[in-house]
Parts: sequence; C-alpha cells; structure tokens
Amino acid sequence: MKNFFKSIAIAAVATFGFATASHAQATATASASANIITPISIVKTVDMNFGNVAVSATIAGTAVLDPAGTRTTGGAGGVTLPATTGTVSAASFTVSGQASYTYAITLPTSCTISDGASHNMTVDNFTSVPSATGTLSASGTETLNVGATLNVAAAQASGLYTNATGVPVTVNYN
Repeated sequence: MKNFFKSIAIAAVATFGFATASHAQATATASASANIITPISIVKTVDMNFGNVAVSATIAGTAVLDPAGTRTTGGAGGVTLPATTGTVSAASFTVSGQASYTYAITLPTSCTISDGASHNMTVDNFTSVPSATGTLSASGTETLNVGATLNVAAAQASGLYTNATGVPVTVNYN
C-alpha cells in the first residue's frame, strides 16, 4: 500500500509539474518597418570671389566678404577696395533633402589660395547664412551662402589667386 501511495504522489507531482510548465511560455510577434528618407545633398551654385583688392606696400590687411556678398576691409588698414570691384560673390550652395528636416553646417577652418607661383594668401573666418543649422523648406531645399575673410600681406604680389581643392562645406541631418 505504501508503494501505491508513493506512486500516486509521484504521478500527481509529475502531472502538476507538466501543467505548470505548459503555461510558462507565450509568444507574441512585432512587425519591423523602416522609413527611408531623401538623402541630404549639397551642390555649389556660385563660387566665392573677393573681387579686386588693392594692397599697401607696407601694411597687411583683410578683405571681409559676408554671406550676402558685401565686402568690407579690416585689419591694420593695408587693404582698399577699388571702385572697379571685379566679380564679387559669396559662395552659394543649394542644400536638398527631406522636406522640413534640419541639418548641421560645417565650414572649413581655413584654406590657402595661390597665384600659381610661390605667392599665397589665407582665407579664414568662414561664416554662413543660415548659420550652424539650417531647415529645409516644405519642398526640401534651402540656399546656403558662405562668406570669409581674405588675409592680405603687405606688398602682396598682384595676380589671380585661386585654390585647386575648393572650399569644402559639409551638411548633415540633425
């Protein structure tokens, strides 16, 4: 009889043990999705040009080109802007991407322009409109204008100064 009760007890434990184990697992599913947005892009539409700049034989100076394309002088007064301006233009870019998204703007620290011989000038203090962050329109575009400061040495050699590598402007979605 002892064995009979022992067998019933073992059968009961096994039955309840399996019953509990069968209710310990449940399954649910989730869907996976992604929304691919329009990639951000930037295209140069106008090159930066400081125009005609006159220099002093003894004093260095600067020509400042703002993002609107207006020039002023700075530094120690060694630069003047002649009445015959030449071509003056801030750099201009079209930024395109997902409508109404914001983006960060990264401007270069400086670049060097050269007359193709051994004469160089530094361009630095880049500024932009919009500044630091832009917002794409409802159609997914925005114009980005960039200005900078041209550093001119005393008695800077005359000639056309350019740079082969360009002025890199980077945009990234926020």
